[in-house]
Amino acid sequence: MGRSKVLMSAYACQPGRGSEEAVGWNTARETSKYCEIWVVTRKLNRPSIEAEISRDPIPNLHFVYCDLPQWLGRWTRGQLLEWHVYYYIWQIYIYFVARRLCRNISFDIVHHVTFVKYWIPSFLVLLPVPLIWGPVGGGESAPKAFKKDFGLRGRISEALRDTGRWLGEHDPFVRLTTRRSALVEATTPETAARILRLGAENFQIRSQLGLGREEIEQLSANGVEDDYPPRIISIGRLLHWKGFHLGLRAFARADLPGTEYWIVGDGPERRRLQTLAEALGVENRVRFWGYLSREETLAKLVQCQILIHPSLHDSGGGACLEAMAAGLPVVCLDLGGPAVLATKETALAVPAISPEQASHDLADALERLAKDPALRLRIGEAAQEKVKREYSWEMKGQLWARHYVNIARQHQTLPPVY
Repeated sequence: MGRSKVLMSAYACQPGRGSEEAVGWNTARETSKYCEIWVVTRKLNRPSIEAEISRDPIPNLHFVYCDLPQWLGRWTRGQLLEWHVYYYIWQIYIYFVARRLCRNISFDIVHHVTFVKYWIPSFLVLLPVPLIWGPVGGGESAPKAFKKDFGLRGRISEALRDTGRWLGEHDPFVRLTTRRSALVEATTPETAARILRLGAENFQIRSQLGLGREEIEQLSANGVEDDYPPRIISIGRLLHWKGFHLGLRAFARADLPGTEYWIVGDGPERRRLQTLAEALGVENRVRFWGYLSREETLAKLVQCQILIHPSLHDSGGGACLEAMAAGLPVVCLDLGGPAVLATKETALAVPAISPEQASHDLADALERLAKDPALRLRIGEAAQEKVKREYSWEMKGQLWARHYVNIARQHQTLPPVY
């Protein structure tokens, strides 16, 4: 078939970043080694993309920068709800951009990459080209018993999120996207269950996360400082659903004299977490580092020996992947994206039945790892091998390229809906 021609939707797409920006950029960059890629993305991503391409040109990778007209975008920016409105309308807007591109380029595949939200449709499904939708996530929910620990801000946020998902699941365009997609990639079993109810016929469960080969090698080469007593670390935005309060309770409960708990990140929950550390009597052993750059964060990571990531509804869990690459054993809840990354050989995942039970089991897991260096080493080495084998961006690029060829062969050109 020669090089597949792929039209990619990547609202978030920036080099040198983490999270969804990394998903968009690395998926485009790696697949362009095997395919001709056109990426539709935001104009705000343009400076960093063009700076990177000027340093390191990438053949077969083309960008189309789109934003809503100023008069339309002015009232859909700022707050979370307004941002979702902007993103939804942007999806409609790029459909017309993509339709014009299709008149000049015979695309084999359309691939929606970011954002990974299953309850917002991709209107590119209306094009007469097979669509790969995802990986998409967002089907994860904090177990009901854990919501009693959320403050007012957290409870409001959860209610808005639940409302948004309910509206999305009743949006006919979400259902059309789900049913008409040639392949739906779900980040977690929880999201897969929801898209199945929406009518998906062909789906796979696959994490959206990855790391570059150089980054994996650097994290592996740095090695973990195997100090005693070991340091414990958590990384992420300080949000109610990230579960840092569970990490603090587990740390306070565990019999770990002399051990420090480092928390890297910032957010609206910081004051509540600092107050909780004081109430638990561990404020002298907990260090809040605040927001750090990615390089500074990874430097802190390799100074620690255990990562605890008690997130309650994470579609990914990038900190877990970075810790695994560095050889740190991960302690997490058996929920969402971290549970997809974790196996019994590469992490300790505990059930999430109630806050009291989870804090107790997390504390037990921390004690086991802290007091058994051989166990830490065994789990850390298995985790490193898993990352190299399954989570390099280079491997993911090859996998997507094969998907593009196979799906294009299986699906004849679709009749246009427009």
